[in-house]
Amino acid sequence: MVVMKRVFLAIIMSFFVFNLFGQSTPPFKSVEVAEFEKAMANKESIVLDVRTHEEYAEGHIPGTHFNIDVLDGDFAQKALGALPKEGVVALYCRSGNRSKTAAKILANNGYTVVELASGFRGWVAAGKEVER
Repeated sequence: MVVMKRVFLAIIMSFFVFNLFGQSTPPFKSVEVAEFEKAMANKESIVLDVRTHEEYAEGHIPGTHFNIDVLDGDFAQKALGALPKEGVVALYCRSGNRSKTAAKILANNGYTVVELASGFRGWVAAGKEVER
């Protein structure tokens, strides 16, 4: 009886430790500008801007296919309905914060995702072209 209690306790503790520490790696790849450009260059890649429509209108990365605001309550529904699962979704926001949220949503729904860690600001700071 004591042995079974210890085994049971060990299983429960393992479960909690795994859930607390076992998922520290994000289910997507976070990259800087040069690697993001390489991901975009793949003809099967879809480029997604997850900023507001106003931010997008002020300037965006050339070749962006979609602008779906991650802060919209129906982001997941819109994105899952619009984006093909084949290839890679290369996505960005302004500074790299919102894009991580969007990347996690898409990756958890079976997409292969590359996220621009420094966001649109990093793109501009690297001297890259901007489309208006």
